[in-house]
Amino acid sequence: MKIQHIRNATLWMEYGGSTFLIDPMLSEQGANPPIFNTENDRRNPLVLLPGSVDKWLNPNAIIVTHLHPDHWDAAAVSLLPHNLPLFCQEGDKHTLVEQGFENVSEITDKLTFQGVTITRTGGQHGTGEIGKLMGKVSGFVFQAENEPVVYLAGDTIWCDEVKIALDAFKPEVTIVNAGGAQFLTGGHITMNEQDVVDLCQYASSTKVIAVHMDAINHCLVTRDKLKAHLEKEELRDRVQLPQDGEWCYA
Repeated sequence: MKIQHIRNATLWMEYGGSTFLIDPMLSEQGANPPIFNTENDRRNPLVLLPGSVDKWLNPNAIIVTHLHPDHWDAAAVSLLPHNLPLFCQEGDKHTLVEQGFENVSEITDKLTFQGVTITRTGGQHGTGEIGKLMGKVSGFVFQAENEPVVYLAGDTIWCDEVKIALDAFKPEVTIVNAGGAQFLTGGHITMNEQDVVDLCQYASSTKVIAVHMDAINHCLVTRDKLKAHLEKEELRDRVQLPQDGEWCYA
């Protein structure tokens, strides 16, 4: 297994003999407005892609955890070939088909693609009214022969759904969307520093890769902040904090 962290939640994963492009946000730096109701007005994405976009346009399949624009943007819709297999959560297929994609499959429970079993997991994209407004989100677990079990948690905070997935699949690798994304009101809607610590302490055998930082204006937990908190909790060796373009191996 090899995973390249491209930017934000966008990943290129080589797994079980296939390549997967996950949550593609392919816009040029500053092409999109700030996330509404946030404490700053920086335009998104905050940073450049770490290379030419062309290198990520021909995976064997695309995975979209949910349709928020920092996971699936207009540039991805425009640039990616519309005949590629595209896997999404239940309820998102209609929108993707309307956007012109011809080979869309919803993962309501699990399916197998070229020997890789992909199972949907739940999550909570925040709490209270904010969590309700953010809508349904999903994570996915990847399993294949001679590969580690990989759990892509998606846009979720630390919650019972994440604990259930960790208990059920006992993943060797867990990818978390950190960044502590937050609006002016309500709590955080992606994992913050303490959420990552809680996950590490709950599942002591999983290797954690933390992404979704330093790229969107409402993500207030930076890599440096998370690193400092992990060092304080003596958990720095448990968590990889890849830079944009960096590869992770397992």
